[in-house]
Amino acid sequence: MANAETVAHSADGLPVEGRQVADADMALVERVKAGDMSAFDALTRKYRERLYAVVYNMVSNREDAMDIVQDSFIKAFSAISSFRGGSAFYTWLYRIAVNMSITFLKRARLRRFFSLDNSDEEFASGEVLEKLSVNSGGEKKLLLKELKEKLNEALQTLSINHRTVVVLFEIEGLSHQEIAQITNTTEATVRTRLHYAKQQLQALLKDYLK
Repeated sequence: MANAETVAHSADGLPVEGRQVADADMALVERVKAGDMSAFDALTRKYRERLYAVVYNMVSNREDAMDIVQDSFIKAFSAISSFRGGSAFYTWLYRIAVNMSITFLKRARLRRFFSLDNSDEEFASGEVLEKLSVNSGGEKKLLLKELKEKLNEALQTLSINHRTVVVLFEIEGLSHQEIAQITNTTEATVRTRLHYAKQQLQALLKDYLK
């Protein structure tokens, strides 16, 4: 049975809203290329918080996340002349930040994932915590607090690649296509990594998901 709600798409297959955002960003990019620094400031203000959330959820340290975000914008500004609009600007920007985060994690040999200070709202849409919220009843807060600790332990067992797709999909809400562009992989690879990561997390957290 078809869904009664349909999402309008533009000629290139993107949702109309997404195309409008991409067009607005491209207009700012063209102004930056023409030497308008205020246009890049506008892009920075628009995406700074979202980029910080992604990076922080990967490196689990606020100061490191701030440094990586700043370096990501610097790198984006330096390379903006090469941006041709083949993907959305935020996808291109996310790719820069994700790659810099992965490099940081590898260099520092960090294996901790993210601290879930704000996970009550941010991660509740994920399948694992969604299942928890359905089954925990009145003890939800207590179990969620305990789950945070166990989830951190479980996430440490994931590789950086699997960790990345979990952050982008569960927290940022990006599509498989967008994640594939950011991580320079295929949608099939993204789906496989997500499936594996969720299986691992659910197995490790099975006592909380009954």
